[in-house]
This record gives sequence, structure tokens and C-alpha cells, in this order.
Amino acid sequence: MSASLSATLQRRFVWSTPLRTRFRDLTSRDGLLLRGDAGWGELSPFWEYDDAESATWLRAAREAADLGFPAPVRDRVPVNVTVPAVDAERAREIVLASGGCTTAKVKVGQRLADGSVEPVEAEVERVQAVREVLDTLHGPSVGRIRVDVNGTWDVDEARRRIPRLDAAAGGLEYVEQPCRTVDELAAVRRSVDVPVAADESVRRAEDPLRVVRAEAADVVVLKVQPLGGVRACLDLAEQVGLPVVVSSALESSVGLAAGVALAAALPELPHACGLATSQLLTRDVTDDPLRPVDGALPVRRVAPDAGALAAVAAPPDLEQRWLERHDRLAAVLDRARA
Repeated sequence: MSASLSATLQRRFVWSTPLRTRFRDLTSRDGLLLRGDAGWGELSPFWEYDDAESATWLRAAREAADLGFPAPVRDRVPVNVTVPAVDAERAREIVLASGGCTTAKVKVGQRLADGSVEPVEAEVERVQAVREVLDTLHGPSVGRIRVDVNGTWDVDEARRRIPRLDAAAGGLEYVEQPCRTVDELAAVRRSVDVPVAADESVRRAEDPLRVVRAEAADVVVLKVQPLGGVRACLDLAEQVGLPVVVSSALESSVGLAAGVALAAALPELPHACGLATSQLLTRDVTDDPLRPVDGALPVRRVAPDAGALAAVAAPPDLEQRWLERHDRLAAVLDRARA
């Protein structure tokens, strides 16, 4: 281990790695690891998020590093395989290599280069390919398929596309964030037979409980970093009173461990969680990443390894951007406490 890496490991480390497949229009992922008395935490808000929105991500990282996590009520967390907006053949390969996941989350609603949304025929083909593999691996009607739209449809488009995707899947478990606003989600939920899950309408909302009051969702998706930590998510889950799916924000295994801790501490966990995303990274910050076995992740902390970190060390300019961002976010939290 180099002297500079050894010194950085005492407190902060900036990592960067390419993605195996384009995801959320990203081709790489990066973030900052924090070391505290309880272990390691991760700070990795996406770069388009401003400091006000990103400050909760630092609060979550500090909780992981300084406080640790609440006691678990289970030692394994069932997870879904995430299938990006890829062609049918690549979708089959991803599900086959999923580590035994019986649930698949398929990305749809992809924006194309010209600003249009991917044709529904391509989405149907992708979902059908996933259904074929799940049936082959686990038997007919065993595997579950959910689709994630990331809010790119309007209400009319959702009403047109959801029945076709539902048929292609042999019955969708749910459709996640089909439209952008809470009012649109409520309108879609009244119009289709498929359950609706809310993600962005919870984690990026000033009032996350509005989804409940508007009867706009059957399921809520919670992500630890955007919502300020495991304990904050547990409090929100209790207030929401709806089934919860814990999902990742495309973190390294250090960040994923916080999501696993939340899923492990929830009183009930009726759905597989979206935490099997370390496979989307070309490299991780540890030689023992969180990967599913028999469709589940073990409940454990993750510490980075020097060898793995050496392979994902960010270039100097990106490292400096993250260190400066961390200091700005720390100032935001300090002002909020004052």
C-alpha cells in the first residue's frame, strides 16, 4: 500500500469505476468513503444533485461511519436482479448470472438520444426475455417481474404501456414510478390493475407522506442515502404504513451494506429488495463485494480492501472535486444544526 493511500484510509477515500452497462445515462460511478468509529460509510450523491439535496447523503454516511446500524431481525435479505435498458439477449445474460434471484426489476421508459421514449415493442421484448429465463431457472409462475420507469411517462402513456408490459411479464409485481408527480401516480393507480410503487415521489419530495394521503401508491421504495440514514428510513417506513422495498442508489458495497442493514431491521419485508447492484460495477471497493447467493444478500458490514481501493482510486481532479463537495455538504449540515 502506498503512503498516500495508507494516509487516506484513515479518514476519506474517493473511488471511481466504469459500469458494465449504461445505467441512468451513466457509464461510470464514483463516490467518497468515510471512516469512523463504527466502520465505513459512503457518500455518493449523483453529480446533478445540488448541495441542499446531497446533504442528507452525508448524514447517512456519517450514521454508518460513526453510529453503526440498528439490530437486525433477519440475517439474509432477498434481492432482485436489475436489468437495465438493454436488448433481449443481454437481458437474458444478466438474469442467468444473477446469483439465483427469483425477482427481476426491468428498466423501461428509457430516453433515447433524440429525447423520445424507447418504443414499447423493445420494452415488451426485454420483459418477455426476462420471463423466459425466470421460468427456465425457477419454473413457471415462480419468478416475479417489476418494471421501473423513473417517471418518464405521462398518464396516458402509462395507461397504454402498463397493460402490454403486464401481459409480457405474465403479471407484473408492480410498476415503479410510472410518472413524475404524485397526482399523476394517483391517476395511474386508479386506471390500471397493476400495483404502483413510489420512488422519486418519496426520496426527492419535500413531503414524502403526500404519496400516502393522495392514495398514489401501493408500495414505497426507500433508499438510505437520499433519505438520511437507516434510522430515518425506519421512522419514515413506520409513518408511511405501506409495504417497503429497499433499493440502492448504485453504490459500492460499502453503501449497499447500509441498504441491507435497513432491510434487515424492518419488521416486515414482503418484497425482494433492489440491492443486488454491485454487479453493475466493473470493480468494487472490496475484494468481497455484496453479491447474491440463492437470491439473497447476507447481512454484514463491509470494509474496503487496500488492493481493491488501489484499483478504483479516483484521478486527482475527481478526488479534489469530491473532497471539496464533502466539505460543502458538511457546512450545510452544520448550518442546519445551528
